[in-house]
Amino acid sequence: MNRRKFLQQTSFASLGILSSPMYSSAFKTDSYKDVIIGHNSHQYKVNMNWGNLNPKNTPVKDCHEMVQDSKGRIVLLTNHTKNNVIIYDKSGKLLETWGTSFPGGHGLTLVKENGEDFLLITDYERHQIIKTTIDGKVVFELDYPAETGKYNNKDEFKPTETTVLDNGDFYVADGYGNQYITHYNHKGEIQNIFGGRGTENGQFLNAHGICLDDRDKSNPTLLISARELNILKRFDLKGNYIESIPVPGALICRPVIHKNDIYFAVLKSKEAPNSDSGFLLIMDENNKVVSCPGATAPNYKNNKLNELYQTIRLFQYPHDVCIDEDENVYVAQWNSGQTYPIKLTRV
Repeated sequence: MNRRKFLQQTSFASLGILSSPMYSSAFKTDSYKDVIIGHNSHQYKVNMNWGNLNPKNTPVKDCHEMVQDSKGRIVLLTNHTKNNVIIYDKSGKLLETWGTSFPGGHGLTLVKENGEDFLLITDYERHQIIKTTIDGKVVFELDYPAETGKYNNKDEFKPTETTVLDNGDFYVADGYGNQYITHYNHKGEIQNIFGGRGTENGQFLNAHGICLDDRDKSNPTLLISARELNILKRFDLKGNYIESIPVPGALICRPVIHKNDIYFAVLKSKEAPNSDSGFLLIMDENNKVVSCPGATAPNYKNNKLNELYQTIRLFQYPHDVCIDEDENVYVAQWNSGQTYPIKLTRV
């Protein structure tokens, strides 16, 4: 028996189920409500039924990202143009929906300005960044950064993520396009551009996600995922490369900082590249992986992280995480058969 098959069978045996194409529906039964995943101090009870809605009335397609607004509501972005934005309370109750014009809705970032919530949405099919109020009124739309000279036309610009500074400046990661990071001021005027496609320290293959790391208030930096390289890269705010943090075996999506930890959805496992797969990954303030819900326990040898492997087929292409004030994790999934998010309750 090969290692992959052994891991899958032993994992499913421990949960009392067999590996099969019906694993997702199996997990939605109440008999698995007490399943615990994760490692060390970050362990979670699985709730597969959180946020499930009537798909005829409130359908989803790819559930790309989630944020929590100032009222504590959970805001989901899907690229289904009947209702691009779905807003829940923390129990999973539907509160409202809006949006019919984001066919490539991908990145979702909460912006707080003078006590008011706004959203930055990246749409890779529209080749735009769109700022809206929390209830969907468009504030501005930005087209591809032609004046930088890095793009021949809009089709080369397919933005996937944004992050915002306290002064209103924001950065856009072009994860599906030419792999540049563009820095704008709060008016949408370009300040800088860096990165580009490649494998060098300051370059990216799939600059999929970006976030501001301001845990050290005196030295804020940018964390940017180079997903196809299995690397998280750190830059200063001027775009100068600082360091790389390898996460072998993990196709990491955007980094999400909560308190002192960094959370990631891992789109799929290197061990199972062609199957419905994926897991979560959590790093501490020292960039050390402390928990991998759905995967092997993190293990370091000579200060290097051993390659990570999916162990259970619980998630189907997890694409983003949102962490609430109670340390619960909400997981949005891409290409998952139009499924609603999963909630993991911290134990």
